[in-house]
Amino acid sequence: MTALLLALSILPVILLMIFIYRADKYEREPIKTLAKAFIGGMIAIPLDILLVTLINHVVYSNTVFHTAFLNAGLPEELSKFIIFMVFIWRDKNFNEYMDGIVYATFIGLGFACVENVMYVFNASAESFQTGIATSVVRALLSVPGHFLFGVLMGYFLSMAKFKKGKTLPYLLLALLTAAAGHGLFDWLLMVSDALGPGIGTVIYLAFLWGDIKLWKIGIKYIRQQQENSRLQAENDDFGDGPDIGLPNLNYDPEYKQIDWNAGDRQ
Repeated sequence: MTALLLALSILPVILLMIFIYRADKYEREPIKTLAKAFIGGMIAIPLDILLVTLINHVVYSNTVFHTAFLNAGLPEELSKFIIFMVFIWRDKNFNEYMDGIVYATFIGLGFACVENVMYVFNASAESFQTGIATSVVRALLSVPGHFLFGVLMGYFLSMAKFKKGKTLPYLLLALLTAAAGHGLFDWLLMVSDALGPGIGTVIYLAFLWGDIKLWKIGIKYIRQQQENSRLQAENDDFGDGPDIGLPNLNYDPEYKQIDWNAGDRQ
């Protein structure tokens, strides 16, 4: 039973790691560096606990907003952001646009893996069936949530890395979009659960709509950075990306050319 609960806790993490690894079409990242990012995500758990403690020491309330945004969204995403900056930002393998998304999602999935195991086994203390139900719900919502927050963060971290003269604005966007998305995700779930049938159901439907919208944004950002990586590899200038008004980018020879055949290798 323990082995089954552990497998159900880890399986969605593995599937999403495979998905984003295969999405890195032109120059797949070294397993060693991906492992560093994943383990970094695990290390972000105690960092998150420290940040929550500090936030609650400064300001505390028992409101749903505080729990969703100040005990979850902000400290969790800030802890992942710090790990990215310490472990990945200056790594030589962070050398193309798609890499920001790949590494940020691996960090997010490392965090989600530990969190998922903790939640599932805590729930199983009540009953095995409760543990199974928790693992299914979190596989459908919580783990993909961490993945998508990583896509948001990683998209803007890549822009910060490669858009000359715009590092700070994009770094702020990386943190704020992920934290806001995470906080809103949790807030809608918590409010819908607290209000129960009726208006709670309406809010839950709004949550599901937002979750679908987040997936659409995530896929769009992945595809855009795939295209940006392709153009970067061709040493071309390219123009505005969809919806965000990117100015032309001149390829920087400091970053190595992409191995076009890497994505086809087993």
